[in-house]
Amino acid sequence: MSKQDGRNRLVSDAPVDDLTATILHVDLDAFYASVELLERPELVGKPVIVGHASARSVVTAANYEARRFGVNSAMSMALARQRCPRAIVLEPHFERYQHYSSLFMAALGEISPLVEPLGIDEAFVDIAGARRLFGTPWQIATRLRAAVFEATGLNASVGAAATKYVAKLASGRAKPDGQLIVPAAETLDFLHPQPISALWGVGAKTEEQLARLGLRTIGDLAELPLDTLRHSIGEVSATRLRELAWGRDPRVVAPGREEKSVGHETTFETDVLDRDAIHRTLLQLADSVGIRLRRAGVRARTVSLKLRFSDFTTLTRSRTLADATDVGRRLSEEARALYDGANPEQRPVRLVGVRAEQLTGDVARLSLWDDDEAWREAETTMDELNARFGDGSVRSAALLRGARTRRFGHGD
Repeated sequence: MSKQDGRNRLVSDAPVDDLTATILHVDLDAFYASVELLERPELVGKPVIVGHASARSVVTAANYEARRFGVNSAMSMALARQRCPRAIVLEPHFERYQHYSSLFMAALGEISPLVEPLGIDEAFVDIAGARRLFGTPWQIATRLRAAVFEATGLNASVGAAATKYVAKLASGRAKPDGQLIVPAAETLDFLHPQPISALWGVGAKTEEQLARLGLRTIGDLAELPLDTLRHSIGEVSATRLRELAWGRDPRVVAPGREEKSVGHETTFETDVLDRDAIHRTLLQLADSVGIRLRRAGVRARTVSLKLRFSDFTTLTRSRTLADATDVGRRLSEEARALYDGANPEQRPVRLVGVRAEQLTGDVARLSLWDDDEAWREAETTMDELNARFGDGSVRSAALLRGARTRRFGHGD
């Protein structure tokens, strides 16, 4: 079954008399699927998958009914249909998602001016200054969910806590259509029984390393001697995960980031069908975008892909990252995944582009860990060598077999 199918739901049904949980994480439930169901209300309650119907495409989103069969986003459509044969597949409509996202963010802004978007369908909200007007965090969360539904017709889940990390974890436990308040004094009681995979920055590889140490829960990690943890996963990761395990997260809600973007695109001399050639080109473009991000001292939360086919039709696809990045390798991996999902029939491609969006310069508060640390160090070293010996002196080995291009451009 899906890890996000709502079966692990935990909510604060009764009012909670607490004033310490002043950071809310608000997340729209099964956003893409829920937006599509606004147009197809007769399908509510049935398993629905959003994506292109081709067996070679990937799942963009799935509602909770489909998730209970083990369907997840980014899964191949063929596997999704295998797991849930009765699912109804709906084509995505990205312009609709942008529209409802705007309504969602506006509704949050009516409660507090301190709103930090994390992408199209989730945001942090600092409500410390709203308590005098609207009451306790439980009351504010209730009011906010009602305001979002009134503005959009969509359900939102809310986690409230004293830190960003715990608030986000709480909203995930409250899904779907719930709210969970974690008072500051109860943070560790809530946090420590959670599985080790719930720690931000613990992927499959790290989880395996921690499992070899006998760690199954966040509490297990919190009690492990730091030296033992350092020996297993390294100094930086050990320190970050230990801080999180004890509920320590100094990041604040930071609203009002100016929306900017950095992008590069290229037009091929002849239309290209070769998937590997497209992938190499996406790596080249993403590397160039990463260089510009690092030079500007900013990171991107969203990666956008642009494709123009041989018949001159153009489409764009985007994906919001768990943590902002300035690493070309990370950007390229996301762009390649977007390409594979957007062109399952392998139509001839005339132009491709990679764009980094939702830029932020406050790197220090973005995350307590860095999954891309090794790649960032390598790319920063290449930056220094290219600055010393000239651009292009040092390149990724994967780019030595260059793609044929006619034009290379960029935009701000």
